[in-house]
Amino acid sequence: MRAEIQKHVDAIDKSLALLRERMGWETAEHRMEEFNAMTEDPDLWNDPERAQKLMRERQSLLDAMNAYKSMDQEKQDSIDLIELGEMEEDEEVVAEAEEALEALVERAAKAELEALLSGETDGNDAFLEIKSGAGGTEACDWASMLARMYVRWAEKRGYTVELQEETPGTEAGIKSVTYQIKGHNAFGWLKSESGTHRLVRISPFGKGTRETSFAAVGAYPVIDDNIVIEVNPADIRIDTYRSSGAGGQHVNTTDSAVRITHHPTGIVVTSSEKSQHQNRDIAMKALKSRLYQLELDKRNAEVNALHEAKGDAAWGTQIRSYVLQPYQMVKDLRTGHETADTSGVLDGDLDGFMASVLAQDVAGKSRADANADE
Repeated sequence: MRAEIQKHVDAIDKSLALLRERMGWETAEHRMEEFNAMTEDPDLWNDPERAQKLMRERQSLLDAMNAYKSMDQEKQDSIDLIELGEMEEDEEVVAEAEEALEALVERAAKAELEALLSGETDGNDAFLEIKSGAGGTEACDWASMLARMYVRWAEKRGYTVELQEETPGTEAGIKSVTYQIKGHNAFGWLKSESGTHRLVRISPFGKGTRETSFAAVGAYPVIDDNIVIEVNPADIRIDTYRSSGAGGQHVNTTDSAVRITHHPTGIVVTSSEKSQHQNRDIAMKALKSRLYQLELDKRNAEVNALHEAKGDAAWGTQIRSYVLQPYQMVKDLRTGHETADTSGVLDGDLDGFMASVLAQDVAGKSRADANADE
């Protein structure tokens, strides 16, 4: 085979080897048999949360196994076609098979990155908070644009998005919003989005001037029963109040919204879209998620420095810049990844940015492990 074709094959083999390692290929079939046996237990759904977690883990393993087999077979089919085309001197067949290998290189690389989401809570659902920062009405409008962007991203991945709390802006947009995003690896992907996002554009509010706006994004894992987070009742204050949401089918007609304040850390969480009992439960889960993430940040300060933007949502703290005028550009300031397709990004095409941060983190961890071994 030509050198370029061999380069594609080597890249695919590298990605597939990592996939084998991450899924524990030697024991994967046995673990799938164990999952299947557990799903046949008639008492499984007596505990819905446990059942759903088990089904997600089973589906994750099944998807990984099927993806590996499919890509490995596709690679071999393309190699066979290239060898046949070269033997029969059919350049058209060779060219088509080489294009298929090029596309497979990209797919395998993406699967390799997803396989690296192996942190303790990477596979969990996520709470996603968006808050307007410096910029007044412009910032509130920017926060609503970010909210739509993440909802579109989640929908494209097949995730479920549940609104937990929303505070509208005075004139336009939103001051803050919190979603619970449900789906495999939701937190693993969204954790790269924590920080300040900066927008530069011509004001749509009649000013006709170029404005800079900021909004802060925070992602936290939804904690399951396997992780115990103790909250001292004396450390929290629970308030109920009437929602100030925008109305519609979710509007509250009673004082059912719940706010929990954690005095030692100053963390405040709210939920206003359900009944008071449900809001209290959701807010407590959100608080535990924030406390868990706070502890993780302390233990992994060097790695999390790549994700966390310190201070207010303003100049000097941004992780990503979105420029709509005078030119079109979205650039991640941590990795340098950029694109001129601003419309695509704002419509939820975020995987390239998330993957670039994940790859950088993996490289950083590998260097740290290597230094520790020296």
